[in-house]
Amino acid sequence: MSFRSAFAAARAFALVSFFALSGVLATSGAASALTAAATVRDGNSIQLGDVTYRLDGVDAPELDQVCIDDHADPWTCGIEARDQLAKLINKRSVRCDDVGPEKSFGKRHRAICTAEGDKTTLNEQLVKLGFAVAREPIKANVKPAAGEAKTASAGIWKGCFVAPQDFRSGKKDGALLGAACRQDRDKEIRAVLFPEELTMPPSCSIKGKLAVRARVTGNIGIYHLRGCPSYPATTKPDRWFCSEDDAQAAGFRKAYNCRRPK
Repeated sequence: MSFRSAFAAARAFALVSFFALSGVLATSGAASALTAAATVRDGNSIQLGDVTYRLDGVDAPELDQVCIDDHADPWTCGIEARDQLAKLINKRSVRCDDVGPEKSFGKRHRAICTAEGDKTTLNEQLVKLGFAVAREPIKANVKPAAGEAKTASAGIWKGCFVAPQDFRSGKKDGALLGAACRQDRDKEIRAVLFPEELTMPPSCSIKGKLAVRARVTGNIGIYHLRGCPSYPATTKPDRWFCSEDDAQAAGFRKAYNCRRPK
């Protein structure tokens, strides 16, 4: 083979390789966005197919979290946040653009999600309604919406609550947020926001207990399933979870007595 023929062959191979690689990269890029029917897991988590996304920059009350309304009555703000997200979606398809892994919530990824036909993201809409606070956004532009919600005393801001992050970690001395918080009722308010016995949300029977010993494995607590020897003895759970995936995403590991022998 002459030098000219060899050069031409090498050039052709390089071009083919380039276009093949471009195709791979294009496919990889497309895979970072997913559009499908959505299942709302909680106030800031959406499942599309087998993938669960956490709304970027959004931190909604947990399903078992209690807030206080503007009439000083406790209410299940976590369940309401979930229901508000479901109403925003209204059975439409949802597109979620993956913006990176969520370090604090297991294997889940953060995403900016938009319901079919909407121009405003679900991230912004939920925060603007006041059913979530803005927290460490990667790309989502939610801070202006958070400011509007707080100023308007919308959603949970009309009453009194603790940041979902503080609730998850059991930080009972965390800041009280909302328009109806009263300094002269601080102790009474915290007793409501951190009750001795949490009410189990519907279909969420997994018990979670905060435990120092769980930190050895990088967790904050231990969860107990129905049928485990430790389940009946766990009389005052710190958290209730609807699935093992939710418990693990919140930083809880399964109780050793729940595990099947190898």
